[in-house]
Amino acid sequence: MNNKARIENLKEITPLMIFANPNMNYKSLLSFLLILFFFSCTPSPEKQAQELIEKSIEAHQLSKNWDDVSTIKFKKWTRLLSEDGAVESESEQWVEFRLKPYFEAKLTWTKDSILHVVNFNGSKTSYQMGENSIQNEGFLKAKRSEIDAAYYAFAQPWNLIDGNANLSYEGQKTLDDGKSVESIRMELGPELDRNWVYIDPVSAKVVALEQQSNGNNRLIETISYDEITGLILPKEQKNYKVDETGKALFLQAEYLYSDYQVTFE
Repeated sequence: MNNKARIENLKEITPLMIFANPNMNYKSLLSFLLILFFFSCTPSPEKQAQELIEKSIEAHQLSKNWDDVSTIKFKKWTRLLSEDGAVESESEQWVEFRLKPYFEAKLTWTKDSILHVVNFNGSKTSYQMGENSIQNEGFLKAKRSEIDAAYYAFAQPWNLIDGNANLSYEGQKTLDDGKSVESIRMELGPELDRNWVYIDPVSAKVVALEQQSNGNNRLIETISYDEITGLILPKEQKNYKVDETGKALFLQAEYLYSDYQVTFE
């Protein structure tokens, strides 16, 4: 039974019921009042999650404030690995996000001497491959998902402020590598129904993200951070395939972030 349920049960017990019970002595009454006081003063899981996020945001902001960021650009190197550890591919992209006045994004990379550019202008996604404009809707949807995934892996803890997310604190847990973390459950919608953010209990930095959706279960762990911009941003991340319990099955991707360029208002 969770705290909320206990409180509701206690609320059903009125003072009249207490004093009308001949078996209720002073010590029992005092114990009852202490229990009621304890549970009424315990923050809800939602409030605890919000307080922890605010603490994490403060920890990730050194001399600069994320609210003042208008654009951010960086280089992202990605290595994809197969289940047996073999390297499937390596790539390097320039990633750009414009946060104000509305969200825009751009991915740029070169493959086989051909320039690829994916743009999201706030409402529509476009893809240019050399001189060819790709119009396939399914392909464009996949590229938009690629933008969302890049932002999700990069923009924590600030992205947790999203008003569409339902957040709840789940206490401390131990990750598969033995690291102790504070766990926040995040529900974004039916397609992403199981998400967690793991925060270091001492530094309050975001150390990992876990996402489980339609069998696509992954854990993105931040190994090191970049502090040159006045914000604490990811520098190295590892992406693990995990099972439903969060146990790592194999390393499926590695990311390196560099050359951060941030414009502040």
